[in-house]
Amino acid sequence: MPSFDIVSEIDMHEVTNAVDQAKRELGNRWDFKNVEADIELADGTITISAEQEFQLEQLMDMLRMTFAKRNIDSRALTEDGESKSGKLVKQHLKLKQGIETDMAKKIVKMIKDAKMKVQAAIQGDKVRVTGKKRDDLQEAIALLREAELDLPLQFNNFRD
Repeated sequence: MPSFDIVSEIDMHEVTNAVDQAKRELGNRWDFKNVEADIELADGTITISAEQEFQLEQLMDMLRMTFAKRNIDSRALTEDGESKSGKLVKQHLKLKQGIETDMAKKIVKMIKDAKMKVQAAIQGDKVRVTGKKRDDLQEAIALLREAELDLPLQFNNFRD
């Protein structure tokens, strides 16, 4: 019976490259000369720091642009909080990996409400969809691509 898995993963190597590229761009920008600003990646968390709030927004835009250039979905970033330490303003961004239980339930409900000839089951941090025909599975993929979910989804492990 054909099946596939719905997952939400990001390539950490590409994320590291994107952060390094953003750091290089930060060093080259004239509006950040003699300004304490930095972008750091540690343990699945990106920390951006700058002296002013508007500089922090510019750093966020730079980071999103480098993510886009490297084909990393920026929806994988979630703001984890803002803090002030001394003269720096810091923004913490978490990288989302895996599908959370409530989102997985929403995906399963969406598939069942569409009355497709497939079954969806939650398996840890992924959702497995099985059906009798490959066309039914492709319909389910099309349905999920059209849905406005705030999570980047990949469809892998397609088996016939």
